[in-house]
Amino acid sequence: MTINCRGTLINLSTPKVMGILNITPDSFFDGGKYKNEKDILAQVEKMLTDGATFIDVGAYSSRPGATHISEKEELQRIVPVIELLVKNYPEIIISVDTFRSKIAEKTIEAGAAIINDISGGKMDENMFATVAELQVPYIIMHMQGTPQNMQKNPHYENITKELISFFSEQIFKLHQLKVNDIIIDVGFGFGKSLEHNYELLKKLSFFNSLDVPMLAGISRKSMLYKPLNISAQKALNATTVANTIALLNGANILRVHDVKEAMEAIKIVKHIQ
Repeated sequence: MTINCRGTLINLSTPKVMGILNITPDSFFDGGKYKNEKDILAQVEKMLTDGATFIDVGAYSSRPGATHISEKEELQRIVPVIELLVKNYPEIIISVDTFRSKIAEKTIEAGAAIINDISGGKMDENMFATVAELQVPYIIMHMQGTPQNMQKNPHYENITKELISFFSEQIFKLHQLKVNDIIIDVGFGFGKSLEHNYELLKKLSFFNSLDVPMLAGISRKSMLYKPLNISAQKALNATTVANTIALLNGANILRVHDVKEAMEAIKIVKHIQ
């Protein structure tokens, strides 16, 4: 199970870690934390040293009820950061968290290697064609609704079945366009209730039937801290527990704020497999 990132083949049969770099003022955990070049480079240096294979850079906040920003603002926020990282870490593999094809195009030009789309191709009709043209790995995430309304009243008859059907459809379309490197992400917290999230975590292994790598993005989310009556800041232990369950159910990539702890979870799980 390998993906091609700008000519570098990454083998996902041993799970990898994707470190999160939010350059948004209002992300739920680390919003506004990385405002200048020094802070950005220090955080990326730490994540790479701790063992991250990928760095996921996002300039559009997709937390529930987040403010919608224009394509122009997203571009102005993200492109300089991609250029900064590529200049300082020529070997870095950057994933860009965006649902806009124009941003995908410009960031890949700037040196990014992967597109991570929270809408799974549903919010920009040109996304699939753009990814096909760019020939880069593409992460399809599932989200019901948009970041602005997704948590209003999420509803499913059978969430696992509906998501498998959604992914099958999107994977088929991408294969028609000759996109080879596809990764899926069930989208914990994106248009899902607490029960939906835990149902997906429990049945994550069902998604192995799609025969593509799977990313789990559970880090410090409300599905972890709300049942414990704590804050996102205190949810590292809960994150490790959830990441471990995801790994046991077949996750190939853990998308996290805390790289060191995720790497430890991978090493421990590897010993029992």
